[in-house]
Amino acid sequence: MKAPGTHMRAEIAEAPAVFARAVTQKAALPAMDPKAIYTIARGSSDAAATILSYEFMRETGLPMTSLPPSIFSVGKGVALDGALALVVSQSGGSQDLVLSTEGARAQGAQVLAITNVPGSAVEAAAGAVLPIGAGPELAVPATKTVVGAVGAGMALLSILAPGYAARAAASAAVLAGAGPLALRDADSLRDALVANPHVYVIGRDTGYGAAIELSLKIKETCAVHAEPYSSSEVLHGPLQLVTRPLLILILDTEAPEVRASLDTAEARFRREGGTVVRIRPSDAGLSGLTPAAAAAALLCLTYPVVLAVSIALGHDPDAPATLSKVTQTT
Repeated sequence: MKAPGTHMRAEIAEAPAVFARAVTQKAALPAMDPKAIYTIARGSSDAAATILSYEFMRETGLPMTSLPPSIFSVGKGVALDGALALVVSQSGGSQDLVLSTEGARAQGAQVLAITNVPGSAVEAAAGAVLPIGAGPELAVPATKTVVGAVGAGMALLSILAPGYAARAAASAAVLAGAGPLALRDADSLRDALVANPHVYVIGRDTGYGAAIELSLKIKETCAVHAEPYSSSEVLHGPLQLVTRPLLILILDTEAPEVRASLDTAEARFRREGGTVVRIRPSDAGLSGLTPAAAAAALLCLTYPVVLAVSIALGHDPDAPATLSKVTQTT
């Protein structure tokens, strides 16, 4: 009988190499000149798409935002002439995403799928595919495929904005060459998560996408209440929850543009008595990363902590009690 978290632990360890391969893949894709980009995804895939959207908009100057799959799986769709629809799905097997892929093409979009399962239904319905190439992922919580999806998106961005390609490849080399990644004070963070039933995960820009993903992992593997926020939004109404016991995790990509916003949020939460932990790629000696790669690195650093918390709380993170690998929704 396997120990709890065996699969998740192995897959987390594979994530940096998966990321590097995905970033540097040489894919044969059709010509693309979109006027706008829309992502279609759910769960962890949607978090990866959020990370990518900030990077794409910064590098291309094109609008990029998320469309809910129900627009196509329940509704009649929206006009997408001249747009690129990026469907992100690790399994490629959710029926609502298959319908969304078909619907986006019918509405005039050029559709590209980022998937991990070769020959999936989403891949078959799309006009083109960028593989994540992570190999089988046996744990229910997605880890290496989330990081790999970010990498595959960066490969696409390297095609759309050729000036980005060298920086993306350099980031891939940093993660691939770093060796086993470990967060300083990981045990202290584990203990704080075990002790706190309520958690805010805060980021900005690509770090906000990482915050969405980390909060989801905390919920699904640890059954701990966690909410993601942008540092620009959390200081409005959500700040009031700091008047009760609250752990605040700040994911800092170390991009200069986000520093002031994160500093302000950290100072305010500390002033109000919150327990604040700020996590940076440089905590593990990582530097020279694009913001999307930094977000991926933050996930690689925090996934092992979530795994440890899940086991400490008596769960098997490989197989959360209420979840399955492929979620069927409408």
